[in-house]
Amino acid sequence: MSTALITGASGGIGYELAKFFARDHHNLVLVARSAHKLAQIATELQVHGGTVKTIALDLAPPPAPKFLFDQLAGTPIDILVNNAGFGTFGEFAQMPEEEILGQIQLNVTALTQLTRLFLPPMVQRRSGRIMNVASTAAFQPGPGMAVYYATKAYVLSFSEAIANELRHSGVTVTCFCPGATHTGFAKRAGTEKSRLFKQLGAMDADKVALDGYRALMEGRTLAISGVHNWLVAQSTRFAPRRLVTAVSRWVAEKVDS
Repeated sequence: MSTALITGASGGIGYELAKFFARDHHNLVLVARSAHKLAQIATELQVHGGTVKTIALDLAPPPAPKFLFDQLAGTPIDILVNNAGFGTFGEFAQMPEEEILGQIQLNVTALTQLTRLFLPPMVQRRSGRIMNVASTAAFQPGPGMAVYYATKAYVLSFSEAIANELRHSGVTVTCFCPGATHTGFAKRAGTEKSRLFKQLGAMDADKVALDGYRALMEGRTLAISGVHNWLVAQSTRFAPRRLVTAVSRWVAEKVDS
């Protein structure tokens, strides 16, 4: 029975992914900041027969990824899901420095470090799967969420590059790019009233997670959840960059209804 490590597992896509892994009888290591939520989820998922280990940890502080790795020294991790991340809405010049650096630390640095820590044992075993959760934000600049969009562009580029490096290793790397999804992300980011969520619509987290789970298990390098999100992502390749940026800003703007 393989073991899957999922970060950001206390809600949203991470929680829904955990349910799919549990139903397919994987052992789980779930990481998030809330010990209480993790305990509830562990009780729920243990009925499927696998073990569920929980670690309450904020992965943003620089020592955290290595601390997590050390805590799991006796547990071979077969599947790593780097799902933890956050965004903040607001213009860059007015955004608090801690919000800017916090996004970079969690979305980029922690994800990169966790991948570097857990990847070598997979390569040694010639078996393993990694999913880095990016976003359709990775495909264009994002005025109003400049740092968040930039971090997700990094995740996409990084994931595709190492997937190619590992093509003969027995280890697969999947970059999963959801679009707008009904999770706690929008509330924390301050985008609940954006045109994207209020008028253009968002997908349900369970459907998004299923797309990601299937892509991971199939070993696909890139997966975009939802046909409309795939079309939008593809369109950014051909449209003028100034237009792409302007549309991105329009979508992010808050509306009254």
